[in-house]
Amino acid sequence: MHNIENRLGALVKVARLNRGLTQEQLAEKIGIGLRHIMGIENEGKSPSYEVLYSLIRELNLSADSIFYPETRSEDSKLQYLTRLLGQCSERDVRAVTALTEAFLAAPEKE
Repeated sequence: MHNIENRLGALVKVARLNRGLTQEQLAEKIGIGLRHIMGIENEGKSPSYEVLYSLIRELNLSADSIFYPETRSEDSKLQYLTRLLGQCSERDVRAVTALTEAFLAAPEKE
């Protein structure tokens, strides 16, 4: 079980750094203490379901990367975009859809 927590800690740390967040900022965003984030990232501590859920949502982590690491398929840009869209309001989704349609309709320039 310890290997799972170490892998989770590494995933959280990489995702946090990619988002440009400090441990303190992440802890504040998801409503836990700094020591708790440090424990997850560095000591292989297991988060509760609520904390894990918050980490996945805040860091836009793929749950598959946590629960099915053996597939080792890197998170595709399309999967990442899909997760981001899932967090948008209906108005935002309409705006992104219109923007995407405009990009696709524009003639390709080299």
